[in-house]
Amino acid sequence: MIDLTPIRAISLDLDDTLWPVWPIIERAEQQLLAWLRDHAPAAARLGASPEVLRQIRSQVQADWPVHRRHDLAALRTEAIRRLLLQAGEPEQLAGPAFEVFHAERQRVELYPDALPLLEFLHARYPLLAVTNGTANVQRVGLGRFFAHAVNAPILGHAKPQPDIYHHAARLAGLQAHQVLHIGDDAHLDAWGARNAGLPCIWLNREGKAWELDGDPPPSVSDLMALKTWFEAASAST
Repeated sequence: MIDLTPIRAISLDLDDTLWPVWPIIERAEQQLLAWLRDHAPAAARLGASPEVLRQIRSQVQADWPVHRRHDLAALRTEAIRRLLLQAGEPEQLAGPAFEVFHAERQRVELYPDALPLLEFLHARYPLLAVTNGTANVQRVGLGRFFAHAVNAPILGHAKPQPDIYHHAARLAGLQAHQVLHIGDDAHLDAWGARNAGLPCIWLNREGKAWELDGDPPPSVSDLMALKTWFEAASAST
């Protein structure tokens, strides 16, 4: 599937690769609303309407500078601030409110196949986390596996831009072709990594068709299949 001979490190996406992200986001939003009920009840009542939230988020996206749209934390904080203002509540609560959301966002539930792969790879390669999201590998409890972590909101570049992949490779003291990237998103991970010069494996849990330019990259249906492939490839080298 991939020649492992030049590979010196593995980069991994986080959301929807190691854990399902949307249940976490939904739970974090419920925690945020609960906090608002205690500290900004008018905003909580207003924010209980999905239509109001959609309108606020759409307006924030429209107003936000293109070069800062990778900063999901700032985008969400601004949406909370506008919700507070629209409800007549103090906008200064936006920061503390976001921290409530962010803390819950770090409580992840791994896919069953994630930990066995991490343990296997960690014993053989430096691992690099490369994410557009706000998950922190230390706070989610996976810091021991990763030599470096690159978050788009902090770096200022997001997948599929080559810069984020090249930055991760530089952190490991490597060139792009020496880092194998694994992730679930066809565009952000598979296409983005390949465009940046990294070999990649597409985690395609849902069996989606490849609809982007070029031939499809090597893919696996789950992380246990990937672990099995690594074991076989390592044994043959």
